[in-house]
Amino acid sequence: MALIAVLIVVATFFYSDMLAGKIADQEKKEIEEWVAAQQLIAAAGQGHDLTLASIIVTEQRNIPVIETNERDSIMNFLNLDTTRVADQPDYLQNELSEYKRNGRVIRTYLDPEGNHYNLYYYGESKLLNQVRYFPLIQLLIVILFSILMVASIANRYRSEQNHLWAGLAKETAHQLGTPISALQGWLEILKENKETSDVTVDMEKDIDRLKLISDRFSMIGGTPVKENQDLVILTSRVIDYMKKRASEKTSIEFKSTHNSSVNLMLSPSLIEWVLENLIKNALDAMKGKGILTISIEEDQQEVHLDITDTGSGIEGSKFNQVFFPGYSTKKRGWGVGLTLSKRIIEDYHGGILFVKHSIMGIGTTFRITLKK
Repeated sequence: MALIAVLIVVATFFYSDMLAGKIADQEKKEIEEWVAAQQLIAAAGQGHDLTLASIIVTEQRNIPVIETNERDSIMNFLNLDTTRVADQPDYLQNELSEYKRNGRVIRTYLDPEGNHYNLYYYGESKLLNQVRYFPLIQLLIVILFSILMVASIANRYRSEQNHLWAGLAKETAHQLGTPISALQGWLEILKENKETSDVTVDMEKDIDRLKLISDRFSMIGGTPVKENQDLVILTSRVIDYMKKRASEKTSIEFKSTHNSSVNLMLSPSLIEWVLENLIKNALDAMKGKGILTISIEEDQQEVHLDITDTGSGIEGSKFNQVFFPGYSTKKRGWGVGLTLSKRIIEDYHGGILFVKHSIMGIGTTFRITLKK
């Protein structure tokens, strides 16, 4: 469609240029006839039929003309804005300069020797100007239409993508529901056997974890319930959970500029999911060895949570790509963790998730900014 629009504009441009050329030639003939009629009326004596010459002179109402003598002093003008002539002293001179630059002039001699003559400089009529500018107006319309079309397609794509994410997430939650229910039943049976009491404690934790994952997926596409939560306690809880799954050579440090709590309206399970995704990605980037630093800072309006690793880093050109669905540096996985995290922070909580800075071979910092 864009190509067709461009072709239409190009074709219109050439046609309008050709049409403008024809109109310009026609206007030149009209001015030549008008000048000739002027001379005829001035030179003719009584008894001559000047009807046709008078008609030609009086009907020339479209093309602007400025008459000068051989010294280029303005003697008369026609079809120009008389208000601007009266209010702007340089208006006539500027118009005359424009006509000179374009070479639109007719010379008439007042004596046989050619020592005295008048010059008729003329411009373009409103019709000719409209024809010349029409392709530019059309191009502007096509550009605006193209922008609207692209925005509409992009919005439609995002809407379809959101429906796909929501459908996939809800279907995942639904599919997890059946085995979780079965596992809960088997767990109750095992609890009756005292010999398996040690095992059931760990199994119950894993089943609770599966239920939490299922609940998170079920929230995608809906409106999560927000609660007044302490971000410091919530972050500490996630860190404690991830420490148990991190390598012994990995150190996880938590820093907060305030010893007191940082209370925000959050969906705790979704924020925990985001933190787990970011921390897990950071641990993967460090490949089992390094320092992971998590810090919380706040000002009067916002709270900033930074997750800094000492991993392999991200190229500057890929700061935005890492949030695209399917982007992943691992051989397995769909590369949707950061995409879902960004959506949870920005769409559900009105915040921002971005790569604050990264240096190849040094490390990366992801920042979450939430409004108070």
